[in-house]
Amino acid sequence: MKPAFARGVKGGLVNALLLCAAALTLFPLAWMLSVSFMAPGEASTFPPPLLPAHPTLANYRELFDHHDIGLYLLNSMLLATAATLISLTFNVAAGYAFAKLRFSGRNRIFKLMLGILVIPGQVTMLPLFLMLKSVGLVNTYVGVLVPSMVSIFGIFLVRQYALGIPNVLLDAARIDGASEFRIFRSIVLPLLAPILVTLAIFSFLASWNDFMWPLIVLAGNEHYTLPVALASLAREHGHDNEMMMAGSVLTVVPVLLLFIGLQRYYIQGMLVGSVKG
Repeated sequence: MKPAFARGVKGGLVNALLLCAAALTLFPLAWMLSVSFMAPGEASTFPPPLLPAHPTLANYRELFDHHDIGLYLLNSMLLATAATLISLTFNVAAGYAFAKLRFSGRNRIFKLMLGILVIPGQVTMLPLFLMLKSVGLVNTYVGVLVPSMVSIFGIFLVRQYALGIPNVLLDAARIDGASEFRIFRSIVLPLLAPILVTLAIFSFLASWNDFMWPLIVLAGNEHYTLPVALASLAREHGHDNEMMMAGSVLTVVPVLLLFIGLQRYYIQGMLVGSVKG
């Protein structure tokens, strides 16, 4: 009885600590949601209330009616979706090639790419901006999408997962006369499904939350993404905590719903990829 009781106490303590950690993590998000429904100035009182006295949608109506937040939300959604599709196209093909295809200098190129990971992305922004300016892609959505075309981390992620695909399966398809593209489309892609979802989530989140690069490339307000638009709005309405929190909710909710809906595939891709890598 004593060992069982000790295990029960230990399990209870672990669960209590996990609940405390979850509460500390979720409290800022819950308070942000609560403040977004408060009347203007209500969150600035002391002590700040946890719940709105009279919940209202006035802050959301103000954002959509007078600050074009719907346009910025649509811009972010379109750009994040396009960036995800482009990233999957290039990174999956490159990751599979580094894992299963034989070509001269494959290992050297891959090691060089891994070495580039230590270079901060901010270092490459200026030369990339000058290159885009020379070809007229500044203040265009194409210019925003260029950095998301290829990700070394994405290539590495797909390569590590693709290494677990049995070579005999690919060789059997080649013996049957299947082309490399047919093998990639009909055999490899279905086997890579968990890591494709994982990479898609990473790519979508990176594009959706990206602030620095769209701020540099986009000059017109009508092209702004949601993070850039909220930063611009904060310069004029930084004192309006309730409206800014409503904008933050609009930024967080889409990606939160995406992650919750796909978390099973995301976790499966990460776990299987780590075992096979």
